Amino acid sequence: MIDNIFDFIGGNHGQWKILKMEPIVGETLKQAPYLKIVKSSTVKSSEGVWSLKGLISNIRYTEKEEKEKLISIQADLGRPEATKAALIPIKKSEVWWTLAQDERRKIFEAQSNHTKTGLKYLPAIARKLYHCRDIGEPFDFITFFEYAPSDSEAFEELVYSLRKTEEWKYVDREIDIRLIRE
Repeated sequence: MIDNIFDFIGGNHGQWKILKMEPIVGETLKQAPYLKIVKSSTVKSSEGVWSLKGLISNIRYTEKEEKEKLISIQADLGRPEATKAALIPIKKSEVWWTLAQDERRKIFEAQSNHTKTGLKYLPAIARKLYHCRDIGEPFDFITFFEYAPSDSEAFEELVYSLRKTEEWKYVDREIDIRLIRE
């Protein structure tokens, strides 16, 4: 087991009940009643209806000042009051990946204000980003968000704001999976 690799398993049991699974762009995943999140290894899990793997890596497209600000106000996952969650796997287009790092940064922050937008919703909405592209997964990123039921409207505003940006024009596949901790 490696500390920074996780499996997100859709199946018949898990910490989170799946309330809905909606494809925003592209194909969805098979329906499953629960989501289980476990520390993993590089071996593909055969458990569940579907399994996605992601790893916690260095922060990309974020400059030092932005990173420090995020770290200073970002809440940790697992807060008792955060009983609602969203798992959002995303795959970006090959056009995105052929852009140079500085071109992606310009779209990500200068044009789309990704970090600035996210900061408005901290610490109420906690999130963790998992990278998948470099380990051969079908998605490039998985973002896991947790929030209290009283912050549901704020979460909807956050995802709406991010989906109308220049950056989202490069998304080929996105699934919005909403969860509740039982």
